[in-house]
Amino acid sequence: MKKIKEAKMENTKSFSELVIELVASADEVASLAKDSENDTEALSEFAIYVEKLSPILDTLRQDKKIMDTSNIRSAIASLEAQLQRARNWIINRCVHSDDHGFAIIQQLTHDLGRSLGLLLFASIGVSLDLKDKLGILHQEMMNAKFDNSCCSSSESVSREIFEEMNDGSDDDQTCCDDKEEFCMAMRMEREDVALQLKYGNDDEFKNALLGLEVLIRDEIVNCEWICDEGIIPILFNRLGSSKCIERLGIIKVLRSIALENPQTKESMVDSNSLITLVKSLARDEMERREAVGLLMDLSQLSSVRRRIGRIQGCIIMLVTTLNGNDPISSNDAGKLLAALSCNTQNALLMAEAGYFRPLIQHLKEGSEMSKILMATALSRMVLTEKARVSLGENDAIRPLVLMFKMGKLEAKLSALKALKNLSLSTKNIAHILTSGILPPLLQLLFSVTSSLMSLREPASAILATISSSDSILEHRDLPEQLFSLINVSSPKIKCNILVALNNILSQPGASEVRSRMSENGAVQLLLNFINETDIKIRMAALTLLCIISKNISIEENYLPIIVNIIASSSSEAEKAAAVGLLCNIPLSDKKATEKLKRENLLPMLVSLMGSSNFSSLSTATKRLQESVAGIFVRFTVPSDMKLQVYAAEMGVIPILVKILSNGSIKSKSEVATSLSQLSQNTLSSRRFSNSRWRYCVPSPTTEGFCQIHRSYCTLKKNFCLVKAGAIPPLIRVLKGSEREADEAVLNAICTLLQDEIWEDGSNFIAKISGGVEALIQVLEVGSVKAKEKAIWILERVFRIDRYRVEYGGSAQVVLIDLAQKGDSCLRSLVAKLLAQLELLQEQSSYF
Repeated sequence: MKKIKEAKMENTKSFSELVIELVASADEVASLAKDSENDTEALSEFAIYVEKLSPILDTLRQDKKIMDTSNIRSAIASLEAQLQRARNWIINRCVHSDDHGFAIIQQLTHDLGRSLGLLLFASIGVSLDLKDKLGILHQEMMNAKFDNSCCSSSESVSREIFEEMNDGSDDDQTCCDDKEEFCMAMRMEREDVALQLKYGNDDEFKNALLGLEVLIRDEIVNCEWICDEGIIPILFNRLGSSKCIERLGIIKVLRSIALENPQTKESMVDSNSLITLVKSLARDEMERREAVGLLMDLSQLSSVRRRIGRIQGCIIMLVTTLNGNDPISSNDAGKLLAALSCNTQNALLMAEAGYFRPLIQHLKEGSEMSKILMATALSRMVLTEKARVSLGENDAIRPLVLMFKMGKLEAKLSALKALKNLSLSTKNIAHILTSGILPPLLQLLFSVTSSLMSLREPASAILATISSSDSILEHRDLPEQLFSLINVSSPKIKCNILVALNNILSQPGASEVRSRMSENGAVQLLLNFINETDIKIRMAALTLLCIISKNISIEENYLPIIVNIIASSSSEAEKAAAVGLLCNIPLSDKKATEKLKRENLLPMLVSLMGSSNFSSLSTATKRLQESVAGIFVRFTVPSDMKLQVYAAEMGVIPILVKILSNGSIKSKSEVATSLSQLSQNTLSSRRFSNSRWRYCVPSPTTEGFCQIHRSYCTLKKNFCLVKAGAIPPLIRVLKGSEREADEAVLNAICTLLQDEIWEDGSNFIAKISGGVEALIQVLEVGSVKAKEKAIWILERVFRIDRYRVEYGGSAQVVLIDLAQKGDSCLRSLVAKLLAQLELLQEQSSYF
């Protein structure tokens, strides 16, 4: 009897005894293979595979959970038979030589692997760790290759193996028995796998899943068996179960089925199956990888491509996978999205998920209706800045501009609206301008063709946004062209044109254009819009007037209207524009000043600033504050003391100090100018109000007495900076990092060191923390004019010996550097100050 038959008849042997004999056979075969003198390299590698078998079998023998079944005994018998064949061939190989050694060794390894697969399937109840070891060795044996040049067919090799293994005796009968035994074992195993898949518990299902995977890989089962047993519905039903713990394994097996049996794909594409697969896209990385791979495999079918895009959340999850960190999943998701993107609805869903490439492709190469559909959707999307930039960088603008230029009315309209959405990103403006859109835009705005009237509003909206680019100034006649459209346009278009003009004329390089507009009567025309009921048009006109009306007088009849806007508007931005317009009126226009005084502008502004919170300045608040500070300069001119008294009585000075402490640097500069103008008249107003007592010097300790002016100073009568508490915040401005207000601040400080009061003024400044150091800092970082004023002040401070000693050392370093490297116009002033510090002879060439 043959060995497999003998093994099956030995029912009296225990399972442990059978395994011990099998281990002994494996050890013998491994030893023979290693000691063989022929095909040493291949047999040594074969020996390694066989040696791995012994410890696994030994672990199997000791596993108390193993179930001693007929299937597992058949598997052991099959392994024993394959080992005996290998033993016979190796022994015979030592005597006879042939040309198929490598191929035979490979076939022996594969046959052992198949028998090991039977053992894997039949090992019910064993630990998962042992299952893994069996599975790994099984896969290694099935994939083993010993000679890439071998071209013998498996059948011819098998015949030679059978002949040499059985030493030439009973060859045909042995082959027949072996094949019959192997096929019987496979049929039994297939039946067990099918039953466990259908009815098994979780552990049995898992074992059956592993078995099915091997059966498919080794081509032991075919498409017909899979369909007859209903394997695919079984797997999908289990995959869709909320309690399923083997999802990853199921999807892997489904991929194997689809790969080995492409005709089975049709059984996987019903809606429920696809929905189940899509849900796996939202799970862990490995499950997502297998799911997207299977979906990609199935997408070769048109029915899948039609259905998958309709599954809720599928496109979003695919885009998320595309952008994920797993390169394999990302690559498969990209291929699947590409396959789905032929459908315009899918392309739109992808765009909504942030993947715009298919949408752009349709814009470039799609049909007319497809292009309109894409552009319309793009115009309605709520896009982030990142999304807009991405669309611009990926060439979405050029096909839209081409649609606007060449398309029919519906295409033009949808393209314009899409471009309007994209133009909200400043980074896209350059792309839009370079696309050549400006000439057809202007042509459209000037068109009187009734069919094109609906396009003028979106065209003007695009123009309003792209006009912020400095390259727009290359079109020199554009401002005048736009200005000519203001009075003949609808409210929305009019507003867009005003915004465009604001953007163009506010650019630093537009001074020539601003002058030209002012000279051509633009101010007078724009003043007509300040009566507009539409706040957007009114505010755009006021803002534009602020830009082009610098030092231009405004007719008196408009002033009450502007003051009323300041008093009644709920928009801080509109208030800022109105105050800014008044701020532009020349200081020399005394009629305007008087008119504004009669309109009670000043108390209105004082109240407005008094109630403002300067701790966090918005753009509108900052502009309002700066414009108000500019207006205060008008009401504090030193040539009109009565006007100064009026301003002081209205409470201007405390507001000036408040802005000085918390305002923007531009506001601080304007405030310092107002304080300087007021302080210039402090001495003369002191003499005027105290003429009867001018020779009576009060005690310095008397309450209310001013140490600098040596008088009873008050804010409302002689505008004293000391009583206002303005000197410390003025010094703090000098100590800051911004330099725009230096000159105005130093002018204000200079009023405290006039010839009559220089010594008291010097003492006061020196006593303020950091006062002298701030002046020295200006010598290092200030402008030439600021340095000149700082030197003038320090010259007076250093007339006092103790300040010269205390601060002369720190000043001299900066002064010497100025003398050597500073502006030539400062050289003589610096030399005099150095001489004052006794560091330079008065006869020096620096003078």
